[in-house]
Amino acid sequence: MSGLGLFAIAFVLFVIVTLLMGVRQVPQGYAYTVERFGKYYKTLFPGLGIIMPWIDRIGRKINVMEQVLDVPTQEVITKDNASVSVDGVLFFQVLDAARASYEVSNLEIALLNLTMTNIRTVMGSMDLDQLLSHRDEINNRLLSVIEQAAQPWGIKTNRVEIKDIVPPRDLVDSMARQMKAEREKRASVLEAEGQRQAEILRAEGRKQAVVLEAEGRKEAAFRDAEARERQALAEAEATRSVSEAIAKGDIAALNYFIAEKYVRAIDALAHSTNQKTFLMPMDMAGIAGTLAGITELTREAASAHSSAGGEARRGSSLPPTNRG
Repeated sequence: MSGLGLFAIAFVLFVIVTLLMGVRQVPQGYAYTVERFGKYYKTLFPGLGIIMPWIDRIGRKINVMEQVLDVPTQEVITKDNASVSVDGVLFFQVLDAARASYEVSNLEIALLNLTMTNIRTVMGSMDLDQLLSHRDEINNRLLSVIEQAAQPWGIKTNRVEIKDIVPPRDLVDSMARQMKAEREKRASVLEAEGQRQAEILRAEGRKQAVVLEAEGRKEAAFRDAEARERQALAEAEATRSVSEAIAKGDIAALNYFIAEKYVRAIDALAHSTNQKTFLMPMDMAGIAGTLAGITELTREAASAHSSAGGEARRGSSLPPTNRG
């Protein structure tokens, strides 16, 4: 093979190598920085990228996917001098590959130290009770501080989460006793509240019972008064009927009325609570005689009433005398 042929083969190989050096394939989720003569020139994004062979070179290969940075456990002294162990996790994403490559030497170490420092700062300014019950507030404050500090590095901090807060053992025991005392207090308060509600309900029940009883007595009194009124009206009607019968000369109605009163009087004596012994005549004819005597007196009274009425009528029929 002549020298010309070797030169042609070498030239072809040089062209192929040059073309291969000018083409770069960037995988998804990464960004490559391109340096020209050692200085940042441009950024290659996922896909095929073209660079100038022998002049440009790939500087940094940056992961632009969201990444997780585990924050190791560290001791934090709270505002009330309580020592707690804290660890967390940081989620971040590179937005500017050039700034993330050339503004900071080691991005992950820088973010880790920044996060640990701000955890001590933020949590050290809070009391233990506030520290244990306000994790969302702690996360938000940490996110705000870290995002502002890491902004020149071309990254975005998406979330900062405190995973665990571990107080000392003696402090945990004290908190457990405090929680137990608080729960016992709540139980006592709830029991007292239940007793108070029960007393109120019982008082309401007694009140309603008294009201209902009073309404019952009122209704009973009203019914009794109405019954007495009707009885009085019946008695008056019976008396009026007997009076009309007497005025018409009907003695049988008067006899029945007086006999009924007599029998009722005997029945009242028999059922009296103060009357322990009640003597009745063996001969019931005595009662009949009594009734007959009453009837005779009634007849005489009726005759006298009739005679007086007749004389009055005759006197009214006589002509008036001239006394002049």
